[in-house]
Amino acid sequence: MKRLYLLFYLSLVSVLSNAQSPVMEKVSLFTHQQYASLEALYKHLHQHPELSLKEEKTARLMADTLKNLGFTVQEGIGGYGLVGVIKNGDGPTVLIRADMDALPLEEKTGLPYASTAKGINPAGEEVSVMHACGHDIHMTVFVGTALALVAHKNQWKGTLVMVAQPAEENGLGADLMFKAGLYDKIPPPDYAIALHDNASLPAGKVGYRAGAFMASVDMMDIRVFGEGGHGAAPHTTIDPIVLSAAMINTFQTIVSREINPIEPAVVTVGSIHGGTVHNIIPDEVRMQLTLRSYSQEVRNQTIAAIRRITKNMALMAGLPEDKVPVISIRDPQTPATINDVALTERLVEVFRTNLGADNVVEMPPNMVGEDFSRFGLQDQKVPICMFWLGAVDPALVRQTEEEGIDLPSLHSPYFAPLPEPTIKTGIKAMSAAALSLFGK
Repeated sequence: MKRLYLLFYLSLVSVLSNAQSPVMEKVSLFTHQQYASLEALYKHLHQHPELSLKEEKTARLMADTLKNLGFTVQEGIGGYGLVGVIKNGDGPTVLIRADMDALPLEEKTGLPYASTAKGINPAGEEVSVMHACGHDIHMTVFVGTALALVAHKNQWKGTLVMVAQPAEENGLGADLMFKAGLYDKIPPPDYAIALHDNASLPAGKVGYRAGAFMASVDMMDIRVFGEGGHGAAPHTTIDPIVLSAAMINTFQTIVSREINPIEPAVVTVGSIHGGTVHNIIPDEVRMQLTLRSYSQEVRNQTIAAIRRITKNMALMAGLPEDKVPVISIRDPQTPATINDVALTERLVEVFRTNLGADNVVEMPPNMVGEDFSRFGLQDQKVPICMFWLGAVDPALVRQTEEEGIDLPSLHSPYFAPLPEPTIKTGIKAMSAAALSLFGK
């Protein structure tokens, strides 16, 4: 009998510990009532994506939505960036950020609301455009959270700051907003939070990581020179294509043989271009790389290794000093996203309470990059936390696990988030996080 009482007590404690707060029950009901319009917004955003630095119509929609909710809105901050502020008495200032831009990809999901949009890339070429990273999900959750918090203003006190950021995909947007004085234009935030949808986590769940969350990213360009000539007489040339190929293979030894094995790092050659026709050895090859790491020391070591390898291999090939490769690194770099440990641990408990412990998953660090990192790296230090939002049909996750196949990743033309419950879960998690930070 005592054992039965003990089991009953433990089960009751478990149920109570995972029970939503009364205000979150109201937010959940409100979100359910608003869901049809939110899903319509999501599909509209999905069908009308805009490339980085060209988010004109998207930004106007976000600005108008916030204005209609009573926010004081400032637009044109670092391109099409905007911020909405609503003051609701004395209390903390909580900043919530979402990104707006899409990618130059042709969507191949087959969805009835798939994007057929076109845009002009920086090279002046017309390209297909798709929200292959889920920024349409981010913006829908952003709007849903704003709706929920404004509708329940009697449940919290403080200042809510909503930031819609441009150009996350090319790593420029946050830097542009801060160069335009973002933190000088708004009340000083006590916390900054954001989410990112996840292409492997089932919808209905969130993922977290205290500390190292996403890596730093450098975009590197390398010009490899040679001495061109006829394809039938390679012995009279110094072939930059062969030289570049040898360099690419050697780059792969940087991580495997030079970086400490317990330090994460990635060197990826994403583009190589050289030559124009079959039978001419060109004078030059151009490569584009991304470098990823978590520490400044590893970043510096990787860059130094690439400089050493390219120079020495060019000299070994017989090129003079004035023809060693030219290396440039795009500014700005995307810094590593390091979640504030105390803030993250605080939000994890909020998520467990309101979503259920089984729906809150600790995730490993990831080598993708996110310029949300900059929100915590200004002169005014602000604790930041970004968390993962599961976006995949749970049945599809189980199927792929059983069949041993991979799900479409972020940046895949086949990436297709499941709108419900992804959007509802995102709004619940973000609203619960904000209410907790407001002290409710």
